[in-house]
Parts: sequence; C-alpha cells; structure tokens
Amino acid sequence: MQRFAYIGVPIDSVGRRGGAEHGPTALRDLGLPRALGGDDRGDLDLRIRGEERDSATGILASADVLDATATIRAAVARELGAGRRPFLAGGCCAELPGALAGARDALGAVGLVHLDGHLDLYDGKTSPTGEAADMPVSVALGLGPTAWVEVAGGASVAPERTALVGFRDKAESLEYGMRQPESIDPVPLQFSVEDLRAGGPAATAAKVVSTLGEQAPFWLHLDVDVLDEAVFPATDYLMPGGLGWDELGEVLSPLLASPRLIGASLGCYNPEKDPGRACGRALVEALGS
Repeated sequence: MQRFAYIGVPIDSVGRRGGAEHGPTALRDLGLPRALGGDDRGDLDLRIRGEERDSATGILASADVLDATATIRAAVARELGAGRRPFLAGGCCAELPGALAGARDALGAVGLVHLDGHLDLYDGKTSPTGEAADMPVSVALGLGPTAWVEVAGGASVAPERTALVGFRDKAESLEYGMRQPESIDPVPLQFSVEDLRAGGPAATAAKVVSTLGEQAPFWLHLDVDVLDEAVFPATDYLMPGGLGWDELGEVLSPLLASPRLIGASLGCYNPEKDPGRACGRALVEALGS
C-alpha cells in the first residue's frame, strides 16, 4: 500500500499565536512522519491571525482562512497528481475544506470519513465563536459560508459520500441552531459515539469503508477530540464520553487499511496542553500501528 507523505499545516482558527498551530512540529519531533512510513514534505507556509469576525462570512480572520484553503487545495492536488498520498498534520480542522477540494481537483468524485467529536456543520451565523474549525463539513458540502465555498471551488463532497463518525455534540449543536445532518438531502451516513459502541467500532468502521468505497475513493479526517477528555486532554475542545485508545484503534484499522483511502488529515492536537508529550506519543503510536 502507498505510504503517506507528511505535510504540516500550522494553522489555528482561534486567530492567535500558539496552540494547535504548533501541532505539526511537535508531532514531527515525536516521529509521526517516520511512523507513517513515508516522506516528510515539510510545512505549508500558513498562519491564521485575527480575532474579528468578518461581517460577510462570519469567520474569524476570514482572509487568512480563505488564503489557507487555497494553499492547501493546491498542495493536496499537487501531491495526489504526483502519485503521493498526503497526510496533513494540523493545526485545526479548518484544513479540511482545502484538502477535500484538492482531492476533488486531482481525482474527481471523492468521499469523506469525518471522525470527530463534533459534527462541524455550523456556518458563519450559527457558530458561537466564528472559528473556522466549527464549519468545515458545511463548506465541504457546499452549504456555506459562501465565500469559503467559492475558494474551495464549490462543494468537494456529496452528502451520500459523507460519513459523520464518533460525534457526541448533538444536544449542544441543537441549542446553538446548527444545521442538522437530517436536514441535508440526501442525509449523510451518521454514526454517533453511541452508535459506534452499539455496533462495535471495528464493524461500524468496516461498514463505512464498504459503503463509501463502493462509490468513490475517500479521505479520512481525524479530530483528536473524538477521544474522551480524560484520555486526551491535549486539545482545546474537551468533552466527556469520547472514545478510548483501544476503541480508536478499532475504528482506524479498517479505515487506514482500505485501498480506497486517498489521504488523511489530523486536527486539534495542542502540544501546549501536553507538557510531557504523553498524548502526542500515544497519538503517534495509534497512527503508526
């Protein structure tokens, strides 16, 4: 199987210096490129700065977010066009729309497995923070914010080729008025953390691979907050009730082993909250194994 090419994406949509933007360097120092077995392609020259919400898009540091998307889109298309399989190490989940747009540019129709504690279907109006990391699935599906969708070249994935896996923010998202997956036509595949446990993590992930893989090659996005806050405290979005390491391994195994997997992205590891790097080391081990 083709090995991953490691690409650092040092962005954090809070718009301030520090935090998750240091994730790519920390993971490189912990040996993630070597664990993935492929080339280290270095970091993209990106940062997100600004703490004002744009009046048109509703996004913090909107211009930097849009510029980052264009850069990531071009980089992923270039890697796939050269026959390499990219692994984007964020940074935050704002990397995802550019990654999917680049994959679509290079390969045509693609799918998405979104393994995340959150559904990420906010937009510039419903997001309580304005952080771009609230919105990547909305952008990928072409639902907004409009300017961000335009920079991504329109929708990158279709709902029927999208699987939302491991989320546990349903009540919170309803409270804030976020668009719900059930309102999208057709409705994406959905497996909450409770669904994963009821069906078995490995069996559920295998079902996702089978369903999406029949339609198109797919991209995997992993947000570390799919893990329980006690298991992985080194992120800015802590929630109880998430996966343990063994459960995550069971989910990742069929996804990473699939020949239909074209690339992957990792988001929201904050090494500033991991002074001994225990979380980072465990993450490298989980992905490498």
